[in-house]
Amino acid sequence: MAVSPVELRLADVARAGFQELGGSRELLGELAAQLDKPVMQVLNGFVGVADPDAALTPILRLVEQHQDRARALDSASLARFCLLVGASPALGNFFIRHPERLEQILAGGGRVIGLDEARSELLRAIGAAPDALPGTPLTAEAGWVALRTRYRELLAELSLYDLLAGRDGRATDVFEEVAHCLSDLAAAAIDASLQVARATLLAGESGPPIQAERLAAVRLGIVGMGKCGAQELNVVSDVDVIFVVDSADESVVEGEALIRYGTRLASETMRGIQDPALEPPLWELDPNLRPEGRQGPLVRTPGSMQAYYSRWAKAWEFQALLKARPLAGDLELAADFTRDTREAVWTSASRTDFVGSVQRMRQRVTEHIADEDLEVQLKLGPGGLRDIEFSAQLLQLVHGQYDDRLHVAGTLDALRALVEGGYIARADGERLGADYRLLRVLEHRLQLQDLRRTAIMPTGDDELRVLARASGLAATGSDLRALWEETKREVRKLHLKIFYAPLLSAVAALPDEELVLGSDAALARLSSIGFRDPAGAMRHLAALTRGTTRRARIRRNLMPVLLGWLSNGTDPDYGLLAFRRVSEANLGSPWYLRLLRDGTDAAERLMRVLSSSRFTADLLESIPDAVAWLERDEHLAPRALAPLVEEMRSLASRRDTAAEAAVSLRAVHRREVLRLAMGRVTGVLSDAQVSGGLDAAHTALLDALLSAVRRDSAGSAPAGFELALIGMGRFGGGELGFASDIDLVAVYRGGAGENEGAAASPEAVSRYAMKIVGELRSLVSDPKFPVDLDFDLRPEGKNGPIARSLESYRSYYARWSVTWEAQALLRARAVAGDAALGKDFMTLADELRFPPQFPEDRVREVRRMKARVEAERLPRGGDPRRQLKLGPGGVSDVEWLVQLLQLEHGGAHESLRTVSTLGALASAVKLDLIDATDAEQLEESWEFASSVRSALKLWNGRGGDFLPTDWNDLEGITGVLGWESGRTTELEERWLTVSRRARKVTERVFFGYAEGERFPLQ
Repeated sequence: MAVSPVELRLADVARAGFQELGGSRELLGELAAQLDKPVMQVLNGFVGVADPDAALTPILRLVEQHQDRARALDSASLARFCLLVGASPALGNFFIRHPERLEQILAGGGRVIGLDEARSELLRAIGAAPDALPGTPLTAEAGWVALRTRYRELLAELSLYDLLAGRDGRATDVFEEVAHCLSDLAAAAIDASLQVARATLLAGESGPPIQAERLAAVRLGIVGMGKCGAQELNVVSDVDVIFVVDSADESVVEGEALIRYGTRLASETMRGIQDPALEPPLWELDPNLRPEGRQGPLVRTPGSMQAYYSRWAKAWEFQALLKARPLAGDLELAADFTRDTREAVWTSASRTDFVGSVQRMRQRVTEHIADEDLEVQLKLGPGGLRDIEFSAQLLQLVHGQYDDRLHVAGTLDALRALVEGGYIARADGERLGADYRLLRVLEHRLQLQDLRRTAIMPTGDDELRVLARASGLAATGSDLRALWEETKREVRKLHLKIFYAPLLSAVAALPDEELVLGSDAALARLSSIGFRDPAGAMRHLAALTRGTTRRARIRRNLMPVLLGWLSNGTDPDYGLLAFRRVSEANLGSPWYLRLLRDGTDAAERLMRVLSSSRFTADLLESIPDAVAWLERDEHLAPRALAPLVEEMRSLASRRDTAAEAAVSLRAVHRREVLRLAMGRVTGVLSDAQVSGGLDAAHTALLDALLSAVRRDSAGSAPAGFELALIGMGRFGGGELGFASDIDLVAVYRGGAGENEGAAASPEAVSRYAMKIVGELRSLVSDPKFPVDLDFDLRPEGKNGPIARSLESYRSYYARWSVTWEAQALLRARAVAGDAALGKDFMTLADELRFPPQFPEDRVREVRRMKARVEAERLPRGGDPRRQLKLGPGGVSDVEWLVQLLQLEHGGAHESLRTVSTLGALASAVKLDLIDATDAEQLEESWEFASSVRSALKLWNGRGGDFLPTDWNDLEGITGVLGWESGRTTELEERWLTVSRRARKVTERVFFGYAEGERFPLQ
């Protein structure tokens, strides 16, 4: 006896998951009465169901219309039926129409069905249609109904299996098995529909009948494409196919008749799946991936297919063929088609702009989504299934040219193969695989509800709650929304990382022989792309790629592309050697190969650095983890002075001695110089940025190291002792390049107080100061990176004491100073040590370098000194026109001219009181001291000479002041400057042009010669 609905509490109904409590309680009571079961037992069947409210009505209708069948269901079967209908009210309505196998399906608890069994079941179903007499053809309508009915019964069994797994939290675990089974069901349904189609054409139900002999000679191969081809089909999805037709007997049917019969047979097969009938269509059988799409013929012969794909097919068509497999009909004919197109598929990536075309196609897919659907598209939107599928397919097509292990159709199989082959990071591949399963489970559950194609995520709370319960992926609708948003973000991030990796385009464009290391063709290729010692290069390659580990596989995948990038540099042989050393140094760094493979710019930039700059490559070997900086521009940006000083002072304070501090400080200094060198060679930094960065690095090193040296000897320091370092030359002017010296002078004061009870004599203070400076010079020298402090600009030059007191400087300048020393002070700047003393020294320097008057005799003296420098200091034997520093129009010409203007007018014009050459030149233009055009020509020559000197240092590690005559060195300079290869003549001509113009300005403005006079060095 059924329990009265009054005895069923609303709280019990709510706990079961119902939303409409009052109405549901009444219907549950009615259902219990119809089934003659206790109402609580009936209610328990709805616990855990996705949408109990939606399930209740179709179940009640089935019980009313088929009471005997319904009452035969035990409690377990009833609960399974509730679970099935709660997730798919559409299947509930199906069983109202066709309840015959319901009890058997529910008792079985769901199952997966293999291809052979599915074919057998569906073919048996169409052969057992009620109006089919033995030996007579099956009618189309009856065949369609029988096929679709049995298909949905099998689908219900599979769905029940899937839902039960989902209730246990295993929906993503069984996804591949379920998708494989759905693909098999589709193949079996198409085969069955083809059999109905043949019977229909024989009987003449659609058009004129075809003779049995002629129809038997028509071979129709059906090739599965898309998800069905990859055996990862949805619950309801278009099943993409291509029809191939051939004749089994050309004496019976051929030519136009073959195409005509094949077209009718294919069309009728499609009708059996998708045309309206008493039992609704299953899904759409879509042939639009065929050659020429909708505009092309529905069927083609094998010869026609081959001609099309060899001549006319576009990149996307080969991408589509990636998933092609024999599906139904004449499987041998379909297999021949897939086999004949394999080579074209796996060589398609070598087509011009293949990678770009695939990337643009993905963008177009997103652009065509309606605005209101963009963020809820599970399939096509950003972070959706297409992002994962396109990422995997593009990697397959690019690398599959050379690796047969990637010749798989399924997305998950492809991700596994790509991970195993080292083409994507293991974590990335596993994450994408997990995300793909999750998204596909959501898609399956959405489509199962109404048995219709959809990929739109619901936004309403009720719909999300139902989907969460159906999938078992989240406890609530809000949890599912959060999970979906997080998955989208992760998928999109990984897609952008993988899909737009620069390695893809580079690999796609590789000649085949580059992938066969050790072959004669590879040796010839190495030679042809610029390796002077291909045998030596091959030895390095063998060392880099030896072994069977995943690390070795990744290196093998990378090397062909890296070799191409190395060849773009001036010295690929040295670059490859340096790459081997850097790689060995980073052997234990898990991020290293991942960065080269997945990084946006790192790999290409590293190859450029190593093959274009020995200076940088040598430094990089001592700091191999600096490779990581190449991924992002901001990591190559020069660091500001303040944080560098803070870092170095902190390091020094934690070391017991100055010698120990010096080791750490030199490492930081070397690190910063390397950062600047990498930034310049890669084109991230300008020469002006490099100058600022070098100034900060040198200044911070001197500051911290001087503090450490003084701390070590603090016990013997004279009372009140102060020491300051004054930058001179290009260091003082903040205009350093990689080839610049670090010019300094040292000044001290103090020592009048007592030390250990005795007054320090001036001599003792002097000795102490020179000891400090000597230790500084010794400790700053870096065995791995030469850093020399040049004190030659001090009073009396090399013959004078290396450090003087402030009063000694004052006395010397008052009595003995000559004009060149005042000129040298124009770029003096306090850089380290005691700030007050540095400031006082600069006050003294101002008195000399910016005098109120600079008489004509001193002007003539400056000119004579310049002429003497040109006559005596230019190296003999070299072409003076190629001298970047002292030659005509070189750095010296510009600086002497600017400095003369400062000496003459700096006392009257504060804007000229700057240590910057170009800053003073700009001020001189504003003060009308020099013509703007003349200043522009001077600036151009000075900047170009400075840039070339730095580039030469970066290129060969040695530097020099002459523009080389050797072609290889000239090519190296152009490479560092970022010029295209082969512009060495242009480099020479440009220097000769800008220096000639600057020299004319120098002769006219500095020397005061009139046009046409004979000039020095002309």
